[in-house]
Amino acid sequence: MPLGDPHGGNFTYTEEGLPENIFAVMIPVKDVSRSIGFYRDILKMKVVLENEREAVVSREKAIFLLRRSQTVGVDTGVYIGVENPYDLHRRLIDEGVVFVRDPTRGPMGVYTSFRDTDSNVIHAIDMYALLD
Repeated sequence: MPLGDPHGGNFTYTEEGLPENIFAVMIPVKDVSRSIGFYRDILKMKVVLENEREAVVSREKAIFLLRRSQTVGVDTGVYIGVENPYDLHRRLIDEGVVFVRDPTRGPMGVYTSFRDTDSNVIHAIDMYALLD
């Protein structure tokens, strides 16, 4: 009997229940209020929820959970999709954002990497590269 079938009938799984996308990612931050400034003012994300322990910010289909943590300054492994990594790089350089990697071509397309206010590394990749 499949675990999800309380009546014990025959059931054939197709695609239901399988992952379809990444809904949200968690970013560790020291100070939630200070970090909100970066994501709201620099990345133009909307603050959806905020309290002293965590905040949720979003833009388009990107949802970040900023959660207070003593461990920050990590490579998040998060790749946000952007229309053009070169444009993002130019825009964020003008805002004084520190870059770990200038735009470069990788196996999934052009990407760049930068640090938020807690020195966490966020990656940005050409969201159309793999769709061609």
